Amino acid sequence: MGRRLLRHLITLAVVYVAGYLAFRMMQQEVWAQDGKTYVIFPDGTLALYYLWRPLMYLDGALAGMAFHIGPH
Repeated sequence: MGRRLLRHLITLAVVYVAGYLAFRMMQQEVWAQDGKTYVIFPDGTLALYYLWRPLMYLDGALAGMAFHIGPH
């Protein structure tokens, strides 16, 4: 039972990170005013914003990525 639970947790973690990375790649936008790349969370995706917030902190620290809810 323990090995099966571990396998499910690893699968869940991989899906969590892969979902974030896919969303990040599709929602990148370079803002002309400051030249920085932002991940734009469209209106109505606030739940995803909070779901992926821990990864966003890591992404911002490691890659310098910035995040924005709604259009600039």
